Amino acid sequence: MASVMGLLEEREAAARVRVEGLQAEAERVLAELGEAEAVLERRLIARTELAEALAAPAEQTDAPVPGPREVSTRVEKLPVAGSTVPRHGEGMTMQALAPDYRRIVELVESGPGDGEGVSAKEIAAGLELELVPAKIEGVRSKARRLAERGWLTVSPVGRFMPRQPTATVPGAAGKPGGRDGG
Repeated sequence: MASVMGLLEEREAAARVRVEGLQAEAERVLAELGEAEAVLERRLIARTELAEALAAPAEQTDAPVPGPREVSTRVEKLPVAGSTVPRHGEGMTMQALAPDYRRIVELVESGPGDGEGVSAKEIAAGLELELVPAKIEGVRSKARRLAERGWLTVSPVGRFMPRQPTATVPGAAGKPGGRDGG
């Protein structure tokens, strides 16, 4: 018959082997975790850099392209799909907007003149999009972005209307240089 002390030593040795095995496995998993975190960090940085590059004004992103001969010193960049919506300012035209946003403003401006505005669903229909919630919400998001930046107006019930003309400064009406006299 084995002694009690011998049985305890055997169990201790088995527990020690198990602990060492789990520690080795933990070290392997931690190393793998470190590698996965490094990959994730690189991808986050890449996405952030891309978003910043796409959001940068055109003047900052235009880099001179070396070539055998220079044709023009400055090429005017047109907005592209996915570009940011600039704030509406005095003298700005819809040409400052990306084509998708320009079409939304055109649809809202050509909408019914009843003062009620146009719904996101009506805009989506005008854009000939499939009338499913995902497409309608995408249009609503773009129209709200246009409203936030002064290109459109949104009613309390969520309908979109053309931008309200800016109010004139009292006493400046009819004078050159005022908002009306331009």
